[in-house]
Amino acid sequence: MCELLGFTSEINTDISDYLRAFFTHSENNPHGWGMMYENGGRIILKEPVCANESSFLGDMIDSFAPQKNLLAHIRFATVGSINENNCHPFTDTDISGREWTLIHNGTIFNGRHNHRYSAAQHGDTDSERFFLSLLDAMNEHISRAVPNERERFEIVNNFIVENAPRNKLNLMIYDGDMLYVHKNLKNTLCFKRLENGIIFATKPLDNGVWIPFPMAQVIAYKHGHEVYRGDRHKGTFVPPLEYITAMDAMYI
Repeated sequence: MCELLGFTSEINTDISDYLRAFFTHSENNPHGWGMMYENGGRIILKEPVCANESSFLGDMIDSFAPQKNLLAHIRFATVGSINENNCHPFTDTDISGREWTLIHNGTIFNGRHNHRYSAAQHGDTDSERFFLSLLDAMNEHISRAVPNERERFEIVNNFIVENAPRNKLNLMIYDGDMLYVHKNLKNTLCFKRLENGIIFATKPLDNGVWIPFPMAQVIAYKHGHEVYRGDRHKGTFVPPLEYITAMDAMYI
């Protein structure tokens, strides 16, 4: 299964050790890697290769500048071919000019976005179609009035809650201000509190204290602190037997 990493902090923080540990998991997620970080603006890097085989990722992490916000992803392809367009993160702007970036771990079996956005997307993943549908939902609200921070959270929260049933939606979304985090599959996604921030990962990245992220609940963070929390919903993903068998086979 794909793995996610997210970070938010009130000050620039060196997380290079966590990135190194995260990308060592690419042996089991060999179909691409990607990262979003900030350096005067938002920068997206992607390669459709195993992160361990990247010609530049290791050297980049060795000299990586401290960050306040970051997303990273390693891909195990379930939907979509192996190419750069299918690597996460996905990023685009809404009609107000706000940039949104998403990473996703899971498969979307059910939803109106599943095929509606096939012609518009750059790749052929369900994750990108989900992202384009989210942007459309945001644009629909913006066309009436540009939402404030709390309203943005409510739009994202409602969209995820609506689409969670029967879909595996472990994801992180960054809107330039807030980091939204959600999981609906048990025994995945945890977080660790740092001195000035919080780091989230699909699996623990060191021997420190990692806390399971709450199930079936959207939580938004800003500058390393929780700012909004949605209600618990009933869209917990219960994997079918064939899904469990396929995941187990990955690690034999």
